[in-house]
Amino acid sequence: MLPHFSDEFCARLADTLRVVGYDADGVVAALGDQAHAALGRGEPEPARRATTDGSALATLIRLFLVGDRVPTRQAHAALKGVDPAEAAATGLLRFEGDTARAGLDLRPYGDEDGSWWVVADLDAEQAGAPVGADHVLGIGHASLSLARATVRRPVGSLLDLGTGCGVQALHASRHADRITATDLSERCLALASATFRLNGLDVETARGSWFDPVAGRRFDQVVCNPPFVVGPPRVDYVYRDSGLAGDDASALVVRGLPGVLAPGGVGQLLASWLHRRGEDWAERVTGWLPDEGVDAWFVQRDVAEPAMYVGTWLRDAGIDPRSAEGSAKASAWLDWFDANDVVGVGFGFVTLRATGADTEVACEDLRHAFDDPLGPEAGAWLDRVAWLRANDDPARLLATAFTTPSTVVLERVAEPGAEGWSELVRRLHRTDGPGWQQETDELVTALLAGCRGQVPLGDLLALLAAAHGLPTDAVVQAALPVVVDLVTHGMLLPGDLA
Repeated sequence: MLPHFSDEFCARLADTLRVVGYDADGVVAALGDQAHAALGRGEPEPARRATTDGSALATLIRLFLVGDRVPTRQAHAALKGVDPAEAAATGLLRFEGDTARAGLDLRPYGDEDGSWWVVADLDAEQAGAPVGADHVLGIGHASLSLARATVRRPVGSLLDLGTGCGVQALHASRHADRITATDLSERCLALASATFRLNGLDVETARGSWFDPVAGRRFDQVVCNPPFVVGPPRVDYVYRDSGLAGDDASALVVRGLPGVLAPGGVGQLLASWLHRRGEDWAERVTGWLPDEGVDAWFVQRDVAEPAMYVGTWLRDAGIDPRSAEGSAKASAWLDWFDANDVVGVGFGFVTLRATGADTEVACEDLRHAFDDPLGPEAGAWLDRVAWLRANDDPARLLATAFTTPSTVVLERVAEPGAEGWSELVRRLHRTDGPGWQQETDELVTALLAGCRGQVPLGDLLALLAAAHGLPTDAVVQAALPVVVDLVTHGMLLPGDLA
Protein backbone atom coordinates (compact mmCIF):
# COMPACT_ATOMS: atom_id res chain seq x y z
CA MET A 1 0.00 0.00 0.00
CA LEU A 2 1.31 3.42 -0.94
CA PRO A 3 1.34 5.63 2.16
CA HIS A 4 -0.48 8.94 1.98
CA PHE A 5 -0.06 11.61 4.63
CA SER A 6 -2.54 14.46 4.30
CA ASP A 7 -1.59 18.02 5.14
CA GLU A 8 -4.01 17.98 8.08
CA PHE A 9 -2.63 14.73 9.49
CA CYS A 10 0.96 15.97 9.19
CA ALA A 11 0.08 19.23 10.93
CA ARG A 12 -1.55 17.40 13.85
CA LEU A 13 1.27 14.88 14.09
CA ALA A 14 3.93 17.61 14.03
CA ASP A 15 2.15 19.51 16.79
CA THR A 16 2.00 16.36 18.92
CA LEU A 17 5.66 15.50 18.37
CA ARG A 18 6.65 19.05 19.19
CA VAL A 19 4.65 19.14 22.44
CA VAL A 20 6.04 15.77 23.53
CA GLY A 21 9.61 16.88 22.79
CA TYR A 22 10.27 14.14 20.26
CA ASP A 23 13.10 15.98 18.54
CA ALA A 24 16.86 15.47 18.20
CA ASP A 25 17.75 17.23 21.46
CA GLY A 26 14.80 15.77 23.35
CA VAL A 27 15.74 12.19 22.47
CA VAL A 28 19.35 12.67 23.56
CA ALA A 29 18.23 14.29 26.81
CA ALA A 30 15.82 11.44 27.53
CA LEU A 31 18.27 8.66 26.77
CA GLY A 32 21.56 10.17 27.88
CA ASP A 33 24.67 10.18 25.76
CA GLN A 34 25.68 6.57 26.41
CA ALA A 35 22.30 4.98 25.69
CA HIS A 36 21.86 7.20 22.63
CA ALA A 37 25.25 6.14 21.28
CA ALA A 38 24.43 2.48 21.99
CA LEU A 39 21.16 2.79 20.09
CA GLY A 40 23.08 4.20 17.14
CA ARG A 41 25.24 1.06 17.22
CA GLY A 42 22.18 -1.16 17.09
CA GLU A 43 22.21 -1.96 20.83
CA PRO A 44 18.70 -1.18 22.11
CA GLU A 45 18.82 -2.43 25.70
CA PRO A 46 20.34 0.74 27.26
CA ALA A 47 17.60 2.76 25.54
CA ARG A 48 14.94 0.44 26.96
CA ARG A 49 16.37 0.92 30.46
CA ALA A 50 16.26 4.70 30.00
CA THR A 51 12.60 4.74 28.90
CA THR A 52 10.73 2.94 31.67
CA ASP A 53 8.73 5.88 32.99
CA GLY A 54 5.84 5.43 30.54
CA SER A 55 5.94 9.08 29.46
CA ALA A 56 4.82 10.11 26.00
CA LEU A 57 8.40 10.75 24.91
CA ALA A 58 9.58 7.40 26.27
CA THR A 59 6.73 5.66 24.45
CA LEU A 60 7.60 7.27 21.11
CA ILE A 61 11.27 6.38 21.54
CA ARG A 62 10.31 2.76 22.20
CA LEU A 63 7.93 2.70 19.26
CA PHE A 64 9.99 4.35 16.56
CA LEU A 65 13.63 4.19 17.64
CA VAL A 66 13.90 0.96 19.62
CA GLY A 67 11.24 -0.84 17.57
CA ASP A 68 9.34 -2.34 20.52
CA ARG A 69 5.65 -3.07 20.81
CA VAL A 70 3.85 -0.89 23.34
CA PRO A 71 0.35 -1.11 24.85
CA THR A 72 -2.23 0.39 22.50
CA ARG A 73 -3.57 2.74 25.18
CA GLN A 74 -0.02 3.99 25.77
CA ALA A 75 0.47 4.68 22.06
CA HIS A 76 -2.86 6.56 21.94
CA ALA A 77 -1.81 8.68 24.92
CA ALA A 78 1.60 9.47 23.44
CA LEU A 79 0.05 10.55 20.14
CA LYS A 80 -2.79 12.51 21.69
CA GLY A 81 -4.44 14.60 19.01
CA VAL A 82 -3.65 12.10 16.25
CA ASP A 83 -6.47 9.86 15.05
CA PRO A 84 -5.33 6.24 15.62
CA ALA A 85 -7.34 5.02 12.62
CA GLU A 86 -5.64 7.57 10.38
CA ALA A 87 -2.23 6.68 11.82
CA ALA A 88 -2.95 3.07 10.90
CA ALA A 89 -4.22 4.03 7.44
CA THR A 90 -1.01 5.88 6.63
CA GLY A 91 1.00 2.85 7.72
CA LEU A 92 2.70 4.82 10.46
CA LEU A 93 1.39 2.48 13.19
CA ARG A 94 0.19 -1.11 13.25
CA PHE A 95 -2.31 -2.14 15.90
CA GLU A 96 -2.43 -5.81 16.83
CA GLY A 97 -4.85 -6.57 19.63
CA ASP A 98 -3.88 -4.57 22.67
CA THR A 99 -0.42 -3.60 21.35
CA ALA A 100 0.91 -1.15 18.80
CA ARG A 101 4.15 -1.08 16.87
CA ALA A 102 5.74 1.15 14.27
CA GLY A 103 4.86 0.50 10.65
CA LEU A 104 7.22 3.19 9.37
CA ASP A 105 10.41 4.77 10.62
CA LEU A 106 9.72 8.19 12.11
CA ARG A 107 12.77 9.72 13.71
CA PRO A 108 14.12 13.12 14.69
CA TYR A 109 17.13 14.32 12.77
CA GLY A 110 18.95 17.55 13.41
CA ASP A 111 21.77 19.86 12.51
CA GLU A 112 23.35 22.76 14.36
CA ASP A 113 20.36 24.97 13.52
CA GLY A 114 17.51 22.75 14.64
CA SER A 115 15.64 19.47 14.26
CA TRP A 116 13.46 17.80 11.65
CA TRP A 117 11.45 14.57 11.42
CA VAL A 118 12.17 12.03 8.70
CA VAL A 119 9.74 9.35 7.49
CA ALA A 120 11.12 6.19 5.88
CA ASP A 121 10.63 2.44 5.86
CA LEU A 122 11.71 0.27 8.76
CA ASP A 123 15.10 -1.35 8.31
CA ALA A 124 15.48 -5.12 8.10
CA GLU A 125 16.20 -5.49 11.81
CA GLN A 126 13.14 -3.57 12.96
CA ALA A 127 10.90 -5.09 10.31
CA GLY A 128 12.09 -8.56 11.24
CA ALA A 129 12.57 -9.53 7.59
CA PRO A 130 14.68 -8.55 4.56
CA VAL A 131 13.61 -5.24 3.08
CA GLY A 132 11.39 -5.10 0.01
CA ALA A 133 12.46 -4.10 -3.48
CA ASP A 134 10.82 -0.67 -3.11
CA HIS A 135 12.31 -0.08 0.35
CA VAL A 136 12.77 3.59 1.21
CA LEU A 137 16.01 3.95 3.09
CA GLY A 138 16.16 6.22 6.11
CA ILE A 139 19.05 8.29 7.36
CA GLY A 140 22.05 6.17 6.42
CA HIS A 141 25.80 6.66 6.32
CA ALA A 142 25.70 7.57 2.63
CA SER A 143 23.12 10.34 3.07
CA LEU A 144 25.01 11.73 6.07
CA SER A 145 28.27 11.68 4.12
CA LEU A 146 26.74 13.58 1.22
CA ALA A 147 25.18 16.11 3.58
CA ARG A 148 28.60 16.78 5.14
CA ALA A 149 30.26 17.05 1.74
CA THR A 150 27.76 19.50 0.26
CA VAL A 151 28.58 23.17 -0.23
CA ARG A 152 26.23 25.26 1.93
CA ARG A 153 25.95 28.67 0.31
CA PRO A 154 22.78 30.65 -0.48
CA VAL A 155 21.28 29.65 -3.84
CA GLY A 156 18.06 30.42 -5.65
CA SER A 157 17.17 26.96 -6.93
CA LEU A 158 18.31 23.50 -5.86
CA LEU A 159 17.55 20.07 -7.29
CA ASP A 160 17.65 17.00 -5.05
CA LEU A 161 17.97 14.28 -7.69
CA GLY A 162 16.84 10.92 -6.32
CA THR A 163 15.56 12.35 -3.05
CA GLY A 164 14.76 9.06 -1.28
CA CYS A 165 13.25 10.01 2.08
CA GLY A 166 14.17 13.67 1.56
CA VAL A 167 17.22 14.13 3.80
CA GLN A 168 19.22 16.23 1.33
CA ALA A 169 16.25 18.50 0.69
CA LEU A 170 15.94 19.11 4.44
CA HIS A 171 19.51 20.37 4.56
CA ALA A 172 18.93 22.38 1.40
CA SER A 173 16.05 24.21 3.09
CA ARG A 174 18.65 26.07 5.14
CA HIS A 175 20.21 27.79 2.13
CA ALA A 176 18.05 27.35 -0.99
CA ASP A 177 15.07 29.55 -1.90
CA ARG A 178 13.38 26.90 -4.07
CA ILE A 179 13.81 23.12 -3.88
CA THR A 180 12.80 20.45 -6.38
CA ALA A 181 12.97 16.81 -5.30
CA THR A 182 12.72 13.98 -7.83
CA ASP A 183 12.73 10.21 -7.67
CA LEU A 184 11.84 7.25 -9.86
CA SER A 185 10.13 5.51 -6.95
CA GLU A 186 6.54 6.47 -6.22
CA ARG A 187 6.97 5.19 -2.67
CA CYS A 188 10.04 7.37 -2.14
CA LEU A 189 8.16 10.46 -3.21
CA ALA A 190 5.21 9.57 -0.96
CA LEU A 191 7.41 9.27 2.12
CA ALA A 192 9.58 12.25 1.16
CA SER A 193 6.41 14.33 0.78
CA ALA A 194 5.39 13.24 4.28
CA THR A 195 8.81 14.33 5.55
CA PHE A 196 8.43 17.73 3.89
CA ARG A 197 4.87 18.25 5.17
CA LEU A 198 5.80 17.28 8.72
CA ASN A 199 8.50 19.92 8.69
CA GLY A 200 6.39 22.61 7.05
CA LEU A 201 8.54 22.76 3.91
CA ASP A 202 7.29 23.72 0.46
CA VAL A 203 9.22 21.37 -1.84
CA GLU A 204 8.28 20.67 -5.43
CA THR A 205 8.27 16.91 -6.14
CA ALA A 206 8.40 15.21 -9.53
CA ARG A 207 8.56 11.55 -10.46
CA GLY A 208 10.67 10.13 -13.26
CA SER A 209 13.92 8.53 -14.32
CA TRP A 210 17.17 10.39 -13.76
CA PHE A 211 17.01 13.88 -15.33
CA ASP A 212 13.73 13.35 -17.22
CA PRO A 213 11.49 15.15 -14.68
CA VAL A 214 13.51 18.37 -15.03
CA ALA A 215 14.31 18.27 -18.73
CA GLY A 216 14.98 21.77 -20.05
CA ARG A 217 15.40 23.29 -16.59
CA ARG A 218 18.54 24.68 -14.93
CA PHE A 219 19.44 24.86 -11.25
CA ASP A 220 21.95 26.80 -9.19
CA GLN A 221 22.81 23.67 -7.23
CA VAL A 222 22.18 19.95 -7.65
CA VAL A 223 22.73 17.26 -5.01
CA CYS A 224 22.38 13.58 -5.75
CA ASN A 225 22.67 10.38 -3.76
CA PRO A 226 22.14 7.97 -6.66
CA PRO A 227 21.76 4.18 -6.58
CA PHE A 228 25.54 3.83 -6.85
CA VAL A 229 26.06 0.16 -5.96
CA VAL A 230 28.09 -1.45 -8.73
CA GLY A 231 27.72 -4.92 -10.17
CA PRO A 232 25.52 -6.82 -12.63
CA PRO A 233 22.72 -4.84 -14.32
CA ARG A 234 19.85 -5.77 -12.03
CA VAL A 235 17.52 -4.07 -9.56
CA ASP A 236 17.05 -5.91 -6.28
CA TYR A 237 16.44 -2.72 -4.28
CA VAL A 238 15.54 0.60 -5.89
CA TYR A 239 17.35 2.65 -3.24
CA ARG A 240 20.75 1.26 -4.25
CA ASP A 241 20.49 -0.57 -7.62
CA SER A 242 20.15 1.35 -10.88
CA GLY A 243 19.68 -1.49 -13.34
CA LEU A 244 22.81 -0.31 -15.13
CA ALA A 245 25.97 -2.37 -15.27
CA GLY A 246 29.05 -1.54 -13.22
CA ASP A 247 29.50 2.14 -12.43
CA ASP A 248 27.29 3.33 -15.28
CA ALA A 249 24.86 5.00 -12.84
CA SER A 250 27.58 7.26 -11.44
CA ALA A 251 28.82 7.96 -14.96
CA LEU A 252 25.29 8.85 -16.09
CA VAL A 253 24.85 11.43 -13.33
CA VAL A 254 28.27 12.99 -13.89
CA ARG A 255 27.61 13.23 -17.63
CA GLY A 256 24.12 14.65 -17.10
CA LEU A 257 24.85 17.26 -14.44
CA PRO A 258 26.30 19.93 -16.76
CA GLY A 259 23.03 19.89 -18.70
CA VAL A 260 20.94 20.94 -15.66
CA LEU A 261 23.35 23.40 -14.03
CA ALA A 262 22.86 27.12 -14.47
CA PRO A 263 26.01 29.12 -15.32
CA GLY A 264 28.24 28.89 -12.26
CA GLY A 265 25.98 26.23 -10.76
CA VAL A 266 27.44 23.49 -8.58
CA GLY A 267 26.53 19.80 -8.64
CA GLN A 268 27.58 17.28 -6.00
CA LEU A 269 27.02 13.56 -5.70
CA LEU A 270 28.15 10.38 -4.08
CA ALA A 271 29.62 8.03 -6.63
CA SER A 272 31.29 4.66 -7.07
CA TRP A 273 33.78 3.65 -9.72
CA LEU A 274 35.41 0.44 -10.79
CA HIS A 275 39.06 -0.27 -10.25
CA ARG A 276 39.86 -2.52 -13.18
CA ARG A 277 43.06 -4.42 -13.72
CA GLY A 278 45.52 -2.24 -15.65
CA GLU A 279 43.31 0.89 -15.55
CA ASP A 280 43.85 4.07 -13.52
CA TRP A 281 40.71 5.07 -11.64
CA ALA A 282 41.36 8.77 -12.26
CA GLU A 283 41.44 8.25 -16.01
CA ARG A 284 38.22 6.30 -15.77
CA VAL A 285 36.20 8.93 -13.93
CA THR A 286 37.56 11.92 -15.83
CA GLY A 287 36.47 10.15 -19.00
CA TRP A 288 32.89 10.81 -17.90
CA LEU A 289 33.37 14.57 -18.20
CA PRO A 290 32.80 16.78 -21.24
CA ASP A 291 35.92 18.14 -22.93
CA GLU A 292 35.27 21.61 -21.53
CA GLY A 293 32.82 23.69 -19.57
CA VAL A 294 33.18 22.24 -16.06
CA ASP A 295 35.46 22.28 -13.07
CA ALA A 296 35.52 18.86 -11.43
CA TRP A 297 36.86 17.57 -8.14
CA PHE A 298 36.80 13.80 -7.61
CA VAL A 299 37.55 12.66 -4.06
CA GLN A 300 38.14 8.97 -3.39
CA ARG A 301 37.34 8.16 0.24
CA ASP A 302 37.52 4.37 0.18
CA VAL A 303 38.37 1.36 -1.96
CA ALA A 304 36.83 -2.04 -1.20
CA GLU A 305 38.00 -5.35 -2.56
CA PRO A 306 35.20 -7.29 -4.33
CA ALA A 307 34.48 -9.94 -1.68
CA MET A 308 34.15 -7.39 1.12
CA TYR A 309 32.05 -5.13 -1.09
CA VAL A 310 29.57 -7.88 -1.90
CA GLY A 311 29.29 -9.06 1.71
CA THR A 312 28.73 -5.52 2.97
CA TRP A 313 25.83 -4.85 0.61
CA LEU A 314 24.22 -8.23 1.22
CA ARG A 315 24.16 -7.55 4.96
CA ASP A 316 22.90 -4.02 4.30
CA ALA A 317 19.75 -5.54 2.83
CA GLY A 318 19.35 -7.97 5.72
CA ILE A 319 20.60 -10.99 3.77
CA ASP A 320 22.90 -13.43 5.52
CA PRO A 321 25.83 -14.11 3.16
CA ARG A 322 25.87 -17.67 4.55
CA SER A 323 22.28 -18.38 3.51
CA ALA A 324 21.34 -20.05 0.24
CA GLU A 325 20.01 -16.75 -1.09
CA GLY A 326 23.13 -14.88 0.03
CA SER A 327 25.48 -17.46 -1.47
CA ALA A 328 23.68 -17.41 -4.83
CA LYS A 329 23.69 -13.61 -5.04
CA ALA A 330 27.32 -13.36 -3.91
CA SER A 331 28.40 -15.93 -6.49
CA ALA A 332 26.68 -14.12 -9.38
CA TRP A 333 28.06 -10.78 -8.19
CA LEU A 334 31.65 -12.04 -7.89
CA ASP A 335 31.38 -13.79 -11.27
CA TRP A 336 30.51 -10.44 -12.81
CA PHE A 337 33.47 -8.76 -11.12
CA ASP A 338 35.81 -11.50 -12.38
CA ALA A 339 34.45 -11.29 -15.93
CA ASN A 340 35.04 -7.52 -15.98
CA ASP A 341 38.53 -7.56 -14.42
CA VAL A 342 37.32 -5.67 -11.35
CA VAL A 343 39.89 -5.67 -8.56
CA GLY A 344 38.24 -3.06 -6.36
CA VAL A 345 35.42 -0.55 -6.02
CA GLY A 346 36.18 3.07 -5.26
CA PHE A 347 33.74 5.31 -3.43
CA GLY A 348 33.71 9.03 -2.90
CA PHE A 349 32.38 12.44 -3.82
CA VAL A 350 32.19 14.41 -7.04
CA THR A 351 31.88 18.19 -7.19
CA LEU A 352 31.20 19.90 -10.52
CA ARG A 353 30.80 23.55 -11.46
CA ALA A 354 29.45 24.80 -14.77
CA THR A 355 32.03 27.26 -16.13
CA GLY A 356 30.86 27.69 -19.70
CA ALA A 357 34.26 27.09 -21.27
CA ASP A 358 37.19 26.68 -18.89
CA THR A 359 37.97 23.39 -17.20
CA GLU A 360 39.97 22.34 -14.16
CA VAL A 361 39.90 18.70 -13.10
CA ALA A 362 41.45 17.12 -10.02
CA CYS A 363 41.32 13.56 -8.70
CA GLU A 364 42.36 13.23 -5.09
CA ASP A 365 42.81 10.13 -2.97
CA LEU A 366 41.63 11.02 0.55
CA ARG A 367 41.50 7.64 2.23
CA HIS A 368 43.34 8.95 5.28
CA ALA A 369 41.42 10.12 8.33
CA PHE A 370 40.50 13.80 8.48
CA ASP A 371 37.91 15.97 10.14
CA ASP A 372 34.61 16.27 8.34
CA PRO A 373 32.70 18.09 7.02
CA LEU A 374 34.15 18.18 3.52
CA GLY A 375 31.57 20.67 2.22
CA PRO A 376 33.45 23.84 3.21
CA GLU A 377 36.59 22.46 1.56
CA ALA A 378 34.68 21.71 -1.65
CA GLY A 379 33.48 25.30 -1.79
CA ALA A 380 36.96 26.60 -0.97
CA TRP A 381 38.47 24.41 -3.70
CA LEU A 382 36.10 25.94 -6.24
CA ASP A 383 37.02 29.44 -4.99
CA ARG A 384 40.75 28.76 -5.28
CA VAL A 385 40.42 27.29 -8.76
CA ALA A 386 38.39 30.33 -9.86
CA TRP A 387 40.99 32.69 -8.40
CA LEU A 388 43.83 30.91 -10.18
CA ARG A 389 41.91 31.05 -13.45
CA ALA A 390 41.38 34.79 -13.07
CA ASN A 391 45.06 35.31 -12.19
CA ASP A 392 46.77 32.86 -14.53
CA ASP A 393 49.12 35.52 -15.90
CA PRO A 394 52.56 35.06 -14.24
CA ALA A 395 52.84 38.80 -13.75
CA ARG A 396 49.66 38.86 -11.68
CA LEU A 397 50.82 35.92 -9.55
CA LEU A 398 54.15 37.61 -8.93
CA ALA A 399 52.41 40.83 -7.91
CA THR A 400 50.24 39.03 -5.34
CA ALA A 401 51.08 38.98 -1.64
CA PHE A 402 50.24 35.48 -0.40
CA THR A 403 49.60 34.24 3.12
CA THR A 404 50.52 30.89 4.61
CA PRO A 405 47.50 29.87 6.77
CA SER A 406 48.17 29.19 10.42
CA THR A 407 46.81 25.67 9.90
CA VAL A 408 49.78 24.76 7.68
CA VAL A 409 52.62 23.20 9.64
CA LEU A 410 56.04 21.90 8.65
CA GLU A 411 56.97 18.35 9.60
CA ARG A 412 60.51 17.00 9.54
CA VAL A 413 61.45 13.35 9.87
CA ALA A 414 65.09 12.55 10.56
CA GLU A 415 67.16 9.57 11.59
CA PRO A 416 70.27 9.51 13.77
CA GLY A 417 73.60 8.85 12.14
CA ALA A 418 77.31 9.02 12.76
CA GLU A 419 77.32 12.77 12.16
CA GLY A 420 74.03 13.58 13.91
CA TRP A 421 70.50 13.75 12.61
CA SER A 422 69.95 13.17 8.90
CA GLU A 423 66.69 14.53 7.45
CA LEU A 424 64.63 11.95 5.59
CA VAL A 425 61.42 13.85 4.85
CA ARG A 426 60.35 17.48 4.91
CA ARG A 427 56.59 17.73 4.60
CA LEU A 428 53.93 20.44 4.61
CA HIS A 429 50.74 19.43 6.37
CA ARG A 430 47.40 21.18 6.55
CA THR A 431 45.92 20.43 9.94
CA ASP A 432 42.40 21.46 8.90
CA GLY A 433 40.04 20.38 6.15
CA PRO A 434 41.15 17.22 4.34
CA GLY A 435 44.58 17.26 5.97
CA TRP A 436 46.60 17.68 2.80
CA GLN A 437 50.24 16.62 2.96
CA GLN A 438 52.95 17.50 0.49
CA GLU A 439 56.66 16.87 0.55
CA THR A 440 58.76 19.95 0.02
CA ASP A 441 62.31 21.32 0.01
CA GLU A 442 64.32 24.05 1.66
CA LEU A 443 63.49 26.78 -0.86
CA VAL A 444 59.71 26.23 -0.70
CA THR A 445 59.91 26.06 3.09
CA ALA A 446 61.68 29.42 3.15
CA LEU A 447 59.17 30.87 0.68
CA LEU A 448 56.17 29.92 2.80
CA ALA A 449 57.85 31.30 5.91
CA GLY A 450 57.99 34.67 4.17
CA CYS A 451 54.40 34.65 2.91
CA ARG A 452 52.67 36.84 5.47
CA GLY A 453 50.40 38.82 3.17
CA GLN A 454 52.70 41.84 2.93
CA VAL A 455 55.45 41.22 0.37
CA PRO A 456 54.58 40.36 -3.26
CA LEU A 457 55.56 36.88 -4.42
CA GLY A 458 57.98 38.27 -7.02
CA ASP A 459 59.95 40.17 -4.40
CA LEU A 460 60.14 37.12 -2.12
CA LEU A 461 61.43 34.95 -4.96
CA ALA A 462 64.07 37.57 -5.84
CA LEU A 463 65.24 37.61 -2.22
CA LEU A 464 65.40 33.80 -2.13
CA ALA A 465 67.36 33.69 -5.39
CA ALA A 466 69.90 36.20 -4.10
CA ALA A 467 70.24 34.41 -0.75
CA HIS A 468 71.04 31.11 -2.50
CA GLY A 469 73.11 32.52 -5.34
CA LEU A 470 70.61 31.43 -8.00
CA PRO A 471 69.34 33.24 -11.11
CA THR A 472 66.04 34.96 -10.32
CA ASP A 473 64.40 33.90 -13.59
CA ALA A 474 65.19 30.26 -12.91
CA VAL A 475 63.78 30.43 -9.39
CA VAL A 476 60.61 32.12 -10.65
CA GLN A 477 60.14 29.56 -13.41
CA ALA A 478 60.53 26.68 -10.97
CA ALA A 479 58.42 28.26 -8.23
CA LEU A 480 55.26 29.28 -10.11
CA PRO A 481 53.91 25.75 -10.70
CA VAL A 482 54.60 24.93 -7.05
CA VAL A 483 52.76 28.07 -5.93
CA VAL A 484 49.75 27.17 -8.11
CA ASP A 485 49.62 23.70 -6.54
CA LEU A 486 49.93 25.11 -3.03
CA VAL A 487 47.09 27.56 -3.69
CA THR A 488 44.93 24.78 -5.14
CA HIS A 489 45.34 22.81 -1.92
CA GLY A 490 44.82 25.77 0.39
CA MET A 491 48.39 25.83 1.71
CA LEU A 492 49.01 29.29 0.30
CA LEU A 493 46.26 31.88 -0.09
CA PRO A 494 45.94 35.27 -1.79
CA GLY A 495 44.64 38.08 0.37
CA ASP A 496 41.03 37.94 -0.87
CA LEU A 497 40.78 34.22 0.01
CA ALA A 498 42.78 34.20 3.24
